[in-house]
Amino acid sequence: MFTGIVETIGTVTALSPQDDTTSGGGGTSLTISNCADILTDAHLGDSISINGTCLTITEFNKDAFKVGVAPETLRRTNLGSLKQHNDVNLERAVSATTRMGGHFVQGHVDTIASIVSVTPDGNAKTFRLQPRDPAVLRYIVEKGYVTLDGASLTITRVEDDGRSGVEAKGWFEVMLIAYTQDRVVMAGKGEREEVNVEVDMVGKYVEKNVEGYLEGLEDGKEGREGGVLERMVGRIIDKRMKSSMR
Repeated sequence: MFTGIVETIGTVTALSPQDDTTSGGGGTSLTISNCADILTDAHLGDSISINGTCLTITEFNKDAFKVGVAPETLRRTNLGSLKQHNDVNLERAVSATTRMGGHFVQGHVDTIASIVSVTPDGNAKTFRLQPRDPAVLRYIVEKGYVTLDGASLTITRVEDDGRSGVEAKGWFEVMLIAYTQDRVVMAGKGEREEVNVEVDMVGKYVEKNVEGYLEGLEDGKEGREGGVLERMVGRIIDKRMKSSMR
């Protein structure tokens, strides 16, 4: 679990497609350096977020660490396109004393988004992004949270045209203030470059519970028995339905 508050920016030392060392595991490995500040309390097996992707430390020293990258991770994220000397956002997993300055981030990337435009607004920058999987737009709401390359950001605008596939033209926008621009890699990206996207998981849980409750109604029951969240959702739906029938 992470907060989406980037701790430091590291540098890609190597991306090896076939690392047969013990720490490489016989697959793809990624080595990141220039990150001594976040390795002072590191242990083998620790989780760490690289551009918003939760990975496991398999080797480290005072200034650098290595992680293995699974094929699914390469397919779903932008990590496979990294090159030597590229910068990446880094964040350690939360601890019992971590302040929740951003929002709950799992480090499980949902899709990649392409930057459509970057528009200056005073000393800020507005980024418009189009997700590769347009289905994630149903979880993206104005003034809600989204994680981009591991950074927790606030959504300023959303346009979901409801289409899918190559015809989908939906997009969303975020704004980077001057302070954030100095501390995340996305600030240096431009049109057609890609970022990792993780939507707020709360929306997924709510959707699942609404679906469960409505399935119960379709079966002629007052919602199937479920957890606390599902019962809360059921009461909200019942209240709204009764109000609309007055």
